[in-house]
Amino acid sequence: MTAPLHSAAYEPDSVQAGNPAAQPFTPELMADHMDGIAAFLGGTANVIMQLSLRPVGRGVLESSVDSGKVTLHPIKRLRTTLTYIAVAMMGTDHERETYREAVNRSHRPVHSGPKSPVKYNAFDPKLQLWVAACLYWGFADMYTRMHGPMDPERAEAFYQYSARFGTTLQMREEMWPADLGAFQQYWDENLALRGIEPELRDYFNDIIDLKMMPRPVQVTFARLQRFIVAGLLPQHLRDEMHLTWTENDQRQFDRMLRTISAVHNRLPKQARMFPMNFYLFDLRRRMRLGKQLV
Repeated sequence: MTAPLHSAAYEPDSVQAGNPAAQPFTPELMADHMDGIAAFLGGTANVIMQLSLRPVGRGVLESSVDSGKVTLHPIKRLRTTLTYIAVAMMGTDHERETYREAVNRSHRPVHSGPKSPVKYNAFDPKLQLWVAACLYWGFADMYTRMHGPMDPERAEAFYQYSARFGTTLQMREEMWPADLGAFQQYWDENLALRGIEPELRDYFNDIIDLKMMPRPVQVTFARLQRFIVAGLLPQHLRDEMHLTWTENDQRQFDRMLRTISAVHNRLPKQARMFPMNFYLFDLRRRMRLGKQLV
């Protein structure tokens, strides 16, 4: 696991009134922290973390909603997933409610059947809490790797704001661990319980190797994606995926992220946000035109 989102060396007494670190997060402030490249780099590893909770994983494996399957419609699945993140973190209350209703319609058929090895329901707020925790952890991890740690007050404010990853659906506000310390305890305890069954491992390997994409895309990007996924997964899940990782791999991975960060941080804000700003724009366009959202 990478360094925490906040820095222990920071002294709270140095925070001045009106300092952005002490201000609560808003959709406008969130836009300043939204890195589009992080979604591309961290997406697959985060999906593995989410689905390592068996009811979530079985829900995806057994889903009858073909229109939402990444193995059949990878571009559409990318759009709906990144749109959810964009609207959860940067959307208005009305936009979040509208997208929630659209997601609810696609989630209604997703529940366990008589032959399912575990019970699950896409509307279960406890399952949504784990998914939201993974999204927050992934965002915080990538931010720290690419920008360095936030100071404690801003880190706490961002954490509190990140409850929107879950409350945009059915997770209740009070289910979100009370503060960063409580979240760390929740994360450590629950991550240790996660596992990846063989069928799910096969599913993940196909996604990592981009089997759902045209052959030229597989040849060009699959090896890089496998390296990035291995580098971002917590060691526990890296072992569950039977992925090897050496000290030399870690050095190469850190060097790659430093290079990406050095270039990315020099881009204009709208370029750094892409494609998250594009998908939020697309959502607003679809809402205005009455087009299907999910």
